[in-house]
Amino acid sequence: MHGRCPYARRTLNDAAAPALSPAARWKTYLLCLSGWLFDFYDLVLFAYLAKEIGTDWNWGHAFNENKALIVGIALATSGLGGIVFGGLADRFGRKRVMGWTILIYSLATGLCGMATGLVSLAVFRAIAGLGVGGEWATGHALMAEIFPKEKRGRAAALLQAGEPVGVALAVVVGLTVAPVLGWRVVFLLSAAPALLVLVVRRHANESPLWLEQQKHARPAFGAQYVELVRHHWRRSLQAWVLGASKLGTYWLTYVWLPEYFAELEHNSHGALMSHASFASMRLTFILVAQASQLVGMLLFGVVSDRIGRRPAFSLYSVLTAAGLLALALYGERMLANPSLFWPAMLAVGLGSGCTAGFGSLLAELFPTSIRNTAMGTVYNLARAFQFVTQIIMGILVTSAGVSHGLLLAFGFACLTAVWVWTFPETRGVALREA
Repeated sequence: MHGRCPYARRTLNDAAAPALSPAARWKTYLLCLSGWLFDFYDLVLFAYLAKEIGTDWNWGHAFNENKALIVGIALATSGLGGIVFGGLADRFGRKRVMGWTILIYSLATGLCGMATGLVSLAVFRAIAGLGVGGEWATGHALMAEIFPKEKRGRAAALLQAGEPVGVALAVVVGLTVAPVLGWRVVFLLSAAPALLVLVVRRHANESPLWLEQQKHARPAFGAQYVELVRHHWRRSLQAWVLGASKLGTYWLTYVWLPEYFAELEHNSHGALMSHASFASMRLTFILVAQASQLVGMLLFGVVSDRIGRRPAFSLYSVLTAAGLLALALYGERMLANPSLFWPAMLAVGLGSGCTAGFGSLLAELFPTSIRNTAMGTVYNLARAFQFVTQIIMGILVTSAGVSHGLLLAFGFACLTAVWVWTFPETRGVALREA
């Protein structure tokens, strides 16, 4: 589908690709994990500070639209970040560019604590999105290139597992620390991961595949994008649809879970439990979703390496769809018996674990010469599309409620389960060098 046979090009034996020792691989993994964990923490944090910000700035009835706008802006600029930093990482190396992206998103998140209104907050979140978009592809390309092919899926899943940990950290900080210290202090303290750049520069290892590539003539910056558009646009578009549908499911669900439970509380008129009890239940089940997503991610790497990328994606997406349908249609009934939320939240969380598969899948579709460019462009344009889904969600929430909005997430989960079968099975293929 590239305009040329996708596996006709020169390949590099994966047995020789990871020239790093096991200790060096895992040290690099831990640094990539840290960068991704705080990447996602910074990206999600606003969703759990939005209520306090809206109260301070008197958003009133405009709260849903403003929250959707700010979340959407960060997701949109992450697409630009993925495109730009993906090309830079193919040009200047995975390790160096990963440090740049961590620095950008950390400092921009800290600046959010100094925002004076909606516009300045939007600008700072836009800058944070640039760094967030660049970090994902850089870390995943590096993991795919230093681990052997039979462990590539597990390595990608272990890296992506930083996502639910980062979200859980954002949930705890947003719902328990912010009410005590205030949202501005929380944002300012969240600039601390910028110090991680010093550790990355000193201890992370560069990709041996990328270093090997540099022995050949280095193309001018921009040549990667020409190659991507000219020879890989069909595969890129196909991968974008998969990413847009899966990330649509994810962001429509996790960004709006706080409002989902608030809606249930409002509709119950406090008849079933006190506000304090409801707040405790909300925190518990949001963390349950994150914990089960972590488990789902860790299992996804093993499952996809065992049965293949396509059936693993499809199985997980069907599980997510089932949990979302239960929340959307039966939330108020389950509120009368809160134990019924357990299977629904577990299904949503476990199924969301298939996001752990994008790193290995995209790495296996593109050659080393443009791998980071392709991964950054495809994945982050899919994430940028969530600006549109968030705006649609804001309209749905205002007109019909969050429960009905979750049906949109359900639809995206069903699309993911079906669309993944349009791909070739890439489990265990050798990474192409050029």
